[in-house]
Order: sequence, then structure tokens, then C-alpha cells
Amino acid sequence: MGPFVLLFLAVMVVPIGYAAYLSLFREQSSGLGFGGTRTFFSGIDNYVRALTAPALQKGFLHIAAYCAVYIPVMIGGALVLALLIDSTLARAKRFFQLAAFLPHAVPGLIAAIIWVFLYTPGLSPIHQFLDWAGTRVDFFGDDAILFSMANATAWQWIGYNMVIFYAALQAIPRETLEAAIVDGSGALRTALSVKLPMIRSSVVLTTLFTCIGAIQLFTEPETFRYDATGLSPEWSPTMFIYQAAFSKHDYGIAAAASLILALLGALLSFVVTRLGNRWKEA
Repeated sequence: MGPFVLLFLAVMVVPIGYAAYLSLFREQSSGLGFGGTRTFFSGIDNYVRALTAPALQKGFLHIAAYCAVYIPVMIGGALVLALLIDSTLARAKRFFQLAAFLPHAVPGLIAAIIWVFLYTPGLSPIHQFLDWAGTRVDFFGDDAILFSMANATAWQWIGYNMVIFYAALQAIPRETLEAAIVDGSGALRTALSVKLPMIRSSVVLTTLFTCIGAIQLFTEPETFRYDATGLSPEWSPTMFIYQAAFSKHDYGIAAAASLILALLGALLSFVVTRLGNRWKEA
């Protein structure tokens, strides 16, 4: 346990402790700025400024709307893929597992750039097909940008969650599935009434990971905002934190906002776990 504890302290506990320390202080310029800066204790002032910042409040609303689109697509799509591959009628299972998982091997920034290319008129084969079909879609428009980002993120992560679900499906006793078939259950009924209830733990786990990942959304909006006029530099909470720290050099409010986001993630984990436990007991 020693190496794990040391690594956990180095990359988790110490950075969080340092962020908590920074969140209690604030820098102020002296005079017209020629006298340097001084650091003074501000208590919870940075937390108040972060929570009352309109940009951060809007960022949480944006993420809530994104989660409403992204999480059902992610969990539902991964479940459907896993159930299809696990079906007794499926062929070339290893090929489809690899094909679905390969996008996860692409780094997030590269994946976002790929989708910028695919969404850009004049460059994208998708737009060429839509033009041929007589349809035009502005993937960077205000009405479509949430779906565009959710699609790009789901493309990268849906195969990862599918592997988790497929592994859970493989752990179901074959005797249980054979008994369902003997009782006259068809493939669809078996999937919904036998397989799905028996992998509830995996569904709860992946839903938890998906929620925590969704509230930390950064790469896609930061990459897309140069083409999407509706995405501001502080569109999501993580973008607000980035701008506060590296553009405005206000490390106190950036640290406070980071801890608020971490607390939100912990609260979300608690809620998802409790709801998941109730579902498993039902």
C-alpha cells in the first residue's frame, strides 16, 4: 500500500490542500501597479465571488443542459452496443468490440479537432453528403452546438463504457440465461428482464463516471468556440477556472471555483450512488 499512498498524497491530497490554501488569499496591486502586489487573507471572499459570478452560474446551467443530452446518449448507446455484441446472433464479436473501443484510444484534443473538421462546411464529407441530400445543418449554431459536443464526446467514450457493460454481461451465469430461454423468453425479453437487471452495479458505476466527467467538460467547448459564436471563453465551469487562473491571474477565485466544482462532483457521486443502490434493491 505504500507506493499507492505516496502517489495518492502527491497527486490528490497535496494539490487539493494547496488549492484550499490559495482560495483563502487574494493578491492586490499597490498604487498604479508599479509597487508590486501584496497577498492578504480574504477568508471566504473568493468563494462568495465565485458563487456570485454570472459567468460561473451560467456555466453550471450550460453543463446541466449538456448532461441532459450527453448522459442518456452515452449510457443508452453503450448498453445497446454491449447487448448487441453479447447477443447469441452476433458475429465477429471481437472485431466490433475493437471497432467500438478504438475511438477511446484517440487523445481528447485530437478527437475534438477531428470533429471540428467533420463539422466545418467545405471540408467535411458529412456536409458533402448533406448537400447531396439537399439538407443543411449548422453544427456550430446555437441550436445544435450542445448536440455537436455531446456527439463528439460520446464517440470517444461510448466504446469504453461498452467494454465495461460487456464484461459484466459475460459474468452472468449461463445457467440463468438458459433457464430464461427454456421459459420461452425471447432475445429482447431476456436482454431487458434478465441481463439488464443483473448488471445494475456496472450501470451505476458507469453513470457515476459519466456524470463526473461531464461536469469537467473542457476540451470540446474550448476547441469548438473558435467556430461557434455561442460558446464564450467561460462557457463551462472548467473554462471559467482556466480563464480566472491563466488569463486574469486571479488564483484565489480559480482555486475557490475548483473546490466548489470538486464538492459538486462529490455531491453528485453521493446522489448517483444512493439512487443506484435503491435501483439495485428494487
